[in-house]
Amino acid sequence: MKKELLIASALTASVGVAGIAEAASVSYSGNHRNGVAGSDLDSGTADGTYGISQQTSLSFAVSETTDGGIKIATGFGLIDEGTSATANPSGLTLTFTDGSKLDVLKAGNAYKTHIASVPGGGGEVGITGTTANSAPSGITFADTSDSVGFEWHSAADAFGIDGMKVGVSAAFGDDGDSTTASTSTAETSYSVGVSYVTTAGDTTVTVGGGFINADDSNANTSNDKADQVAFSGTAATGNLTVGVGYGSGSMVAAKSGTSTEVDSAQVMTAGVKYVSGDMTFNVGIVDGEAKDNTTFGSNGTNTDAYDRVGASIDYVVASGVTATLGYRDEEAKEEGTTDATHSGSSWYIGANVSF
Repeated sequence: MKKELLIASALTASVGVAGIAEAASVSYSGNHRNGVAGSDLDSGTADGTYGISQQTSLSFAVSETTDGGIKIATGFGLIDEGTSATANPSGLTLTFTDGSKLDVLKAGNAYKTHIASVPGGGGEVGITGTTANSAPSGITFADTSDSVGFEWHSAADAFGIDGMKVGVSAAFGDDGDSTTASTSTAETSYSVGVSYVTTAGDTTVTVGGGFINADDSNANTSNDKADQVAFSGTAATGNLTVGVGYGSGSMVAAKSGTSTEVDSAQVMTAGVKYVSGDMTFNVGIVDGEAKDNTTFGSNGTNTDAYDRVGASIDYVVASGVTATLGYRDEEAKEEGTTDATHSGSSWYIGANVSF
């Protein structure tokens, strides 16, 4: 491990040095989604509205392997959501001959990497808009870190245990102390993740989880930027997959332009996926709650809540072309009171063309 870290540091420092004449290998992939999306809010405002929904993404993967067998990879993605376009460059990933990997720069957090993916409804559905609701809608709700960091991934069968993988990550930011109400970034963070895959008869069982802790850069906040645990599991038998996940913890979040202490946050997700020929059916639920307060050092008085039920049907029309019909119903409560402007139903019908 020590030798691998030294190699990683040397490679990171030398990337871009003049004299490297050969070009690395490049591959690309992408997709274009076209459809119509609509929503009905419980408040009655913008009732029954709908419009065109278009999203385009193009990703480039760049890699090369050294004479010693170490693969060096990076890449970037171009995303156009219809109203704005962004570029998302990756860091560096080093894959060693024993199968272990090391991500450096924009590495992410190990606990999110090892979470088992719980099925849920798809499609470009959802109610948008700024809200002060702090109830989480996903089990890795406190996922945050500075871009200067690393994540180490073990090879398969870690510690000689069939089906086990482990990961460790850390990031080391220095954003400077701030007292601005809307400023809250992660400085030093640590995360550990573990996943395990096994079989029981005809069923493949996958479990994974871990924790994250991150300091906050705002001098006024008394909470950690992130302090959370999460775990999930799935069981796949033939064409049927079921899963459940859970996350719990606290964090500092910028809600409505103000740094907010979020305590007693917890969320449960569950879902089912069934594949029948060219059709895939997905159903998923989310149940989250939290207490928030702009006064640090004390919990909020009332509870924010978020509940969601979503379902979708995907149909493979042709190679690389998938039609999707999606539906979602969601209810939000702000400080114990139903937030009708962020509650209601939404739907989507469209097609995804990938290459």
